[in-house]
Amino acid sequence: MSERENRLAGNGCETLIPLEDRKPLAEIERSIIKKYRKQLWSKFIKAIKDYQLIQDGDRIAVAISGGKDSLLMAKLFQELHRHGNANFELEFIAMDPGYHPDIRKLLEENCQYLNIPVKIFESGIFEVADRIAGDYPCYMCARMRRGALYGKAKELGCNKLALGHHFNDVIETTMLNLLCAGNFKTMMPKLKSQNYEGIELIRPMYLIEEEYIKRFINYSGIWPLNCACMVAAKKIGNKRYEIKELIEELKKKFVNVDISIFRAAENVNMDCILGWIKDDKKYSFLDEYDE
Repeated sequence: MSERENRLAGNGCETLIPLEDRKPLAEIERSIIKKYRKQLWSKFIKAIKDYQLIQDGDRIAVAISGGKDSLLMAKLFQELHRHGNANFELEFIAMDPGYHPDIRKLLEENCQYLNIPVKIFESGIFEVADRIAGDYPCYMCARMRRGALYGKAKELGCNKLALGHHFNDVIETTMLNLLCAGNFKTMMPKLKSQNYEGIELIRPMYLIEEEYIKRFINYSGIWPLNCACMVAAKKIGNKRYEIKELIEELKKKFVNVDISIFRAAENVNMDCILGWIKDDKKYSFLDEYDE
């Protein structure tokens, strides 16, 4: 495995300086709708249509972490805005939660090279998460970052916040809940914020497989940020990575098991489950058994 492939696989959070092997911007943009049309562009459009993620008049805050997923998402949105029929506006936002200066510089340079007019705002989330979350800061950090992004989106007059979660994030979340939390719950393609009125979270990369995001980034020659967290680099215990490895092992034994996990959340048979929760109220199959 090459150094670039190793980085894209998620091994380590070290800072790497971009190489001078980047494709020209026009070629990178063209590859989205040509070379990777089936794997990236078509699935991006399908998710937007199937889940009704964008409507006329939307003002969308596109959240950029600097990682491979969010950089691709930004370019997908730019292509849609350039060629699509929907009447919507875009704001590209990135939060600096306490990056090392070299990491911040890499984020800025990548966005500049990709012609992404990003607005970067600062927070001290890394330091806070390290102080209050003990050995497992990632969950706390993610919640705090989400809140900061919601706040910035609202400040900019946006009614939607787009995050770069992809197909693999969805099935890993499903399995994580099933195996570690004892419930059946997946990552939704969109949801309304409970704490920020008028803001809806959308996930337009919901159907895109991570493998092709890696291929696109590798082809482009861009060095994305990986984890970039100086806190998580010193901690252990992230179950999501274990779930990712488990799914990869299952794929060797069961054909299309990843697709089956995804579809399971679309095909829940309410006549064959013991209980469910709706609007924070728990129900049992016995409630309707004798009716």
